[in-house]
Amino acid sequence: MHCCVRVLCCGNTKGAAVQNNPDITLITAGAPITASKHGGRAKCLQRLVRLDLPVPRTVALSFGTVNRITSGDLPDMAKILEQFAPDSLLCVRPSSEDPDWGGPGAVLNIGMNEARCAELGETLGPEAAVQLYQRFVQAYAVHVAELDPDLFDDITDTGQPGLAATLRVYEEETDEPFPQEPGAQLAGVLRSMARAWGSTSARLLRQAKGAPVEAGLGLVVQQMIPLVGQAECGAGVMQLVDVVTGQLQITGRYRSRNRERAALGATTTLYLQRDKRGPALEDVAPEAFAALTAYAALMREKLREEMQVEFVIENGAVHILDGVRAPRSSRAAVRIAVRLAQDGIITPQEAVMRVDPHSLNALLHPQVAPGAKRDILVTGIAASPGAATGRIVFTSAAAQASAARREPCVLVRRETSPEDIRGMHASVAVLTERGGMSSHAAVIGRGFGLPCIVGASSLRFQTSKGPITTADGRVLKAGDMITIDGTTGQVLAGEPEMLGAALDDAFQTLMQWVDAARDIEVRANADTPEDAQTARNFKAQGIGLCRTEHMFSQPGRLTVMREMIFADTGAERAAVLERLLPMQRDDFAQLFRIMQGLPVCVRLFDPPLHEFLPTSRTGQRELAKALGLPVSDVSRRVETMFEYNPMLGLRGVRLGVILPEIYDMQVRAIFEATLLAIDAGAPLVPDVMIPLVSAAPEVELVSARIKAVAAAVRAEKGRDFNYRLGVMVETPRACLQAGEIAPYVEFLSFGTNDLTQMAYGLSRDDAGRFMSNYVQKGIYPEDPFHVLDVDGVGELLSLGADRGRAASPEITLSICGEHGGNPESIAFCRDAGFDYVSCSPYRVPVARLAAAQYAIRHKIGLDD
Repeated sequence: MHCCVRVLCCGNTKGAAVQNNPDITLITAGAPITASKHGGRAKCLQRLVRLDLPVPRTVALSFGTVNRITSGDLPDMAKILEQFAPDSLLCVRPSSEDPDWGGPGAVLNIGMNEARCAELGETLGPEAAVQLYQRFVQAYAVHVAELDPDLFDDITDTGQPGLAATLRVYEEETDEPFPQEPGAQLAGVLRSMARAWGSTSARLLRQAKGAPVEAGLGLVVQQMIPLVGQAECGAGVMQLVDVVTGQLQITGRYRSRNRERAALGATTTLYLQRDKRGPALEDVAPEAFAALTAYAALMREKLREEMQVEFVIENGAVHILDGVRAPRSSRAAVRIAVRLAQDGIITPQEAVMRVDPHSLNALLHPQVAPGAKRDILVTGIAASPGAATGRIVFTSAAAQASAARREPCVLVRRETSPEDIRGMHASVAVLTERGGMSSHAAVIGRGFGLPCIVGASSLRFQTSKGPITTADGRVLKAGDMITIDGTTGQVLAGEPEMLGAALDDAFQTLMQWVDAARDIEVRANADTPEDAQTARNFKAQGIGLCRTEHMFSQPGRLTVMREMIFADTGAERAAVLERLLPMQRDDFAQLFRIMQGLPVCVRLFDPPLHEFLPTSRTGQRELAKALGLPVSDVSRRVETMFEYNPMLGLRGVRLGVILPEIYDMQVRAIFEATLLAIDAGAPLVPDVMIPLVSAAPEVELVSARIKAVAAAVRAEKGRDFNYRLGVMVETPRACLQAGEIAPYVEFLSFGTNDLTQMAYGLSRDDAGRFMSNYVQKGIYPEDPFHVLDVDGVGELLSLGADRGRAASPEITLSICGEHGGNPESIAFCRDAGFDYVSCSPYRVPVARLAAAQYAIRHKIGLDD
């Protein structure tokens, strides 16, 4: 806390002497201060001066000056000090271009020495002055001389003996006496802060916050005034909003220090606004409280932002030390931006631009409360946002049993497969040892809206069914309570305090402004009626990807699916698929009904068939019993279906060519469900998508078969309907051959998950093990499965789009991979002229907001 306050800035001869000095600039209303040269704090202080607020005298040092300090070239200390009264104590604060980038901690009470301690002893009292001096020596020792703070732990004496011991430790460790000259102290502080900004750890921290590696740092030097007087004295911070909820509420803290308490070196913490729980600043100094709230309101109006006001009160008079953008949670950020627009302080478009799309995820799911204690067990890849608490289960069967008992559970697996979908659906969260952003668990987790952490590679499974051991040796067994924070990637022990989802009136208002601004459609990837309903709730403009294979993993269908796989002839397969047909038709009819005439794109069966077969002996015995076959026959069939690289083997369109009965059944189900939708008054033209194509003849062959089924359905039902045929472009060759493929289809939907996998030669399931290492070493700027690789994969997309449009100018282009919900990827799609993006239902609001922001930026010329 400050124990001092500055005097007001004013123009005088001392100030005029530095106004044109590039190194030292006194902050006045007309001084040449810019955020790009002196940092955001310096510029904000100038704005406060221009508002005629009681801001203490401050000198700003530019980025260039601080950079030269790092090289040993100090500015003229005498010129800085002559801007302040000779007996002033000073503080130095960081001033980076963006306050969110942080900086080294402030250093207070520079100028404190033996002489100043004696002078302050007459006003503060000897004991308080000595304590102030001792604390400054220790702070200087740690931050400037870089001594170990433990060196001072054994000093238990107070008063002069304690001060003498502290000075003695400093002299012994540095081989020099503690500097008494204010200029020497200030020079040491400036050097230490400049050095701290350039350190490797600080650079990495800035990069994590999105700051440029070579971001500059400015410094501000401010005058401090002792908090001594007969009337109220103290220091604190104030906001006019609750920083968690964004609701109007005066919050902050205030520490009172009157003359008597100052003599004892003591403070009393008070509430700001009158409060029945205890004394408040409004009670002890109502005029100061009224002035402070008026200043905060003026700052909000004129600076067009909710501000955190740092202040001190000296003898009842308020002084504003600083004003920074008030910290805020994701939900508070939305409410603050909306209220500023509703109050006419900013425009709705500005409100849209002020909300970070990435942070919007926090509103859509429960989250760990900001102040909750975190006992971190392990950290993995944050694959699906939100937080949930439950007891550990290691199998899908255990998850379903837990859900039946209405006991929340967390499914923990080495990695998940289609067989685990039922268990995932029964769980409140998912944790896997393996996988990356596009692994099975991650994709399904985002689709279900489940918090999910993958790639927690430091976990060690003792068996496939647990228990597991963490890196620090803790053993987690079935039934242990853990919390999955899919927003941060942290697995927490126990049940920390949680915040619920916040889709309140402020969120709804913001999204109305979002939709008025954006110029690209946002659809959802939805495989089930529940997914589709979530997509509708989040205002998706249709379904851009329905993955039909997930429908076959449901109870009652998996055995039929396996029976079809075991069929030896096309006729036998068709007979088994007849039993799946009504199930598929009902699935599609439900999706069409929920979407109420909005576009629905159904991807035909894609994964390799082996994924639906059991790999364990127990599973094979159960299947043999269900099919009435010897176990040896089942095991032999499973072995014959083995592929060395199944993700590049018999899957996608290749299944449609080799086993055409599967696609025949699916398109018939789609067309019959379309007629049911039309009967229900929801006119629909479904999109039928062929996956994993790489050659035009594949499309031609499957297209002919689809047309034949459509003709058969029309003839049988005696009714007409329309559909659109398209392909999922997810192989590099399909991008290159888009010009040859386009004449056969009406849309190209780029599946960037597989396209990235094939372009890089990376397994999206296994890359998580080393991807963070690659990013840290600068090999890849980002995980390409998380943020679209514009230079590499993006070039394939552009080639495919250009060649497809050249051959078929009216063709529809879209992205339906997980990149469709990533804000950075949406910019590429919009610039490339794509018609829509499609993403997981819970990412639809994020995509809508990002699309609106890019449209606004384009409109005002910020993306030129």
